[in-house]
Amino acid sequence: MATESLFRIHLVLGYVAWLLCFGAYVWPWLKSMDRVEAHRAIATLHSFRFFGLVFILPGVVSPDLPAGFAVSAAWGDFATGLLAMLALLTVRVRLLFWPFVAAFNVVGTVDLVLNYYNAIQVGLPEHAGWLGAAYAIPIIYVPLLMITHVAAFSLLARPRASTDAVAPAGSG
Repeated sequence: MATESLFRIHLVLGYVAWLLCFGAYVWPWLKSMDRVEAHRAIATLHSFRFFGLVFILPGVVSPDLPAGFAVSAAWGDFATGLLAMLALLTVRVRLLFWPFVAAFNVVGTVDLVLNYYNAIQVGLPEHAGWLGAAYAIPIIYVPLLMITHVAAFSLLARPRASTDAVAPAGSG
């Protein structure tokens, strides 16, 4: 089977598997939580996006992996991860927490969409071997990241309780 076909099958099935898992377990759990705690859970997952720097780590990915994809993917993930960490660090200061939640979700979503676009532009599906050990990132991790961004936007669109605006200094 052609590399492009295998990559696309893996990518689609990554979304299918995560959507099944998310719909059965994660989404009901997030919806049952306090709004802040739900966003903390999502931010915790995204705080690991520093791992995207692996796309520019020699020896992990092929030297043939085009910089037009690798550099953008690496630094976009890194920025998203830092913003998610800032959201986690500012959870007690709601006036800072909510902008960081919005920021990491906007930056993270734009990063993933741009990565899909750049991957197509450089022919990544046809040359998925360029990803080397990082192949699992777009197949397993990226679908979950995109799904959780959609969930975060859905949660953000819900009306918030007046206690979400500013929390007292000792509350979490």
